[in-house]
Amino acid sequence: MNDMEEKTIYNDAWVTLIILSSLALIAMYGETMLIPAIPILVKDFKIPYNTSSWILTAYLIAGAVMTPIIGKLSDIYGKKKILMLVMVIYSIGTFLGGISGNIFMMIISRVVQGIGLAMFPVAFAIIREKFPEEKLAIGQGIFTAVFAGGAVVGLGLGATIIEHFSWHMTFLSIVPLMLILLSIVLRSIHIKSEKLMSKIENSIDIKGTLTLIVLVSSFLIALTLLPNSISQPESKNLIMIFALFALSVALLPLFFSIQKKAKIPIIDLQLLKDTILLPTNILIMTIGISMFIIYQSLPIMIQSPSPLGFGGGPVAAASVQLPFMIVSFVISVLSGFLISKTGNIKPTVIGSIISTIGFFLLFIYHSTEYVIAVELSVIAIGLSFAEIGAFNISLVSAPLSLSGTSLGITMLLFLIGMSVGPTISGIYMESFKSTVKGIEGSFPTSFAYNMIFLTSLIISIFSIVLTLIVTRKLLHNIPRNTMS
Repeated sequence: MNDMEEKTIYNDAWVTLIILSSLALIAMYGETMLIPAIPILVKDFKIPYNTSSWILTAYLIAGAVMTPIIGKLSDIYGKKKILMLVMVIYSIGTFLGGISGNIFMMIISRVVQGIGLAMFPVAFAIIREKFPEEKLAIGQGIFTAVFAGGAVVGLGLGATIIEHFSWHMTFLSIVPLMLILLSIVLRSIHIKSEKLMSKIENSIDIKGTLTLIVLVSSFLIALTLLPNSISQPESKNLIMIFALFALSVALLPLFFSIQKKAKIPIIDLQLLKDTILLPTNILIMTIGISMFIIYQSLPIMIQSPSPLGFGGGPVAAASVQLPFMIVSFVISVLSGFLISKTGNIKPTVIGSIISTIGFFLLFIYHSTEYVIAVELSVIAIGLSFAEIGAFNISLVSAPLSLSGTSLGITMLLFLIGMSVGPTISGIYMESFKSTVKGIEGSFPTSFAYNMIFLTSLIISIFSIVLTLIVTRKLLHNIPRNTMS
């Protein structure tokens, strides 16, 4: 390969990264703009706090179900084709969200959007194909950083739109941007391996796919319904929750059996058994839990009336969380360059320790909005290093031919973690509520928030243990390409 060809390939990789990063920016704006709107949606739709968790988890459940399936489809039919299809689905879901007039339509729109969430493992897989291994951490770091950048835009611009217009406009503002980006992807992203993909047998494991959908859906729906059983123990929800959990447990061995017999399994079981990928994926799941357990609770804490909260509005809630997003953006970019120089191990270990320190500080003292914002910044530093390091280990540990499938599994566990977080918050907030004189309704107590932050701390300590396990496995597998 001459210098001109090498330069062309390098430029093409960066153009692809810019386009896919724009996609992440728009999608994350669409997600985080909902965070300051949650209390308003509770009021507009006349729903309890535990039901409001469906606004986040319906999206995550659909994403968790479809991510490994879309990842596998991208390996079979081509990453660009599948990416564009999922972008169209996401745009439809966003439009439906903008015109929602009740909680049922909102949940349907979030499910459709959640299917669109599956575009991200495909985007990660495209970045892996475009960048050489020694530059992959930089590309992955920048792409991940844009998620935080989109969150900054979502919290700032989204809160402003909500306060001056309505939450409907935040959804509707995304649709034209996605359509423009869709045309850019069509014209500007080219993947040589797409031609190779067409030679693979165009079939998919239908039995395994349906079993996986029911398994994951039943588990996550039961998880989401769990807060309702706390606040309404006399309801029939408890029986339904038990049945759904039992169904998911029963389907797990059946799914493994189907995958062993399938000619082209939806999930390669060897990837699940991998001694590096398995603890790394569990680590990524704990990061998802840690992030979303505070995403769900802090807006409610900031906007609840004093003395149970700070009595702020959407902009106040966004202002407290904004430093977290800004720091995440900066550190994610820097960590990509750092990992390309030092390898994955040190940033992942250091990040896990820093995030644990941040959660400890948040647990012992959270009496002012300013202090919470500072503590969130510390957490952001730690989670960003840990997330970039762990995702890069997952990226380079899987065979290139199974990159979409492997990243689908990784994102599935990450999304399960993101679903568990709001459920934990919802249980505590529904279990420990009180009233404020002169104000209608009940609100979570300080004890509820203490328990939420303590749980986050315990999960973060567990993440350190997982990081040390991954480190040990990597050090015993030096020839593998996860080391640098």
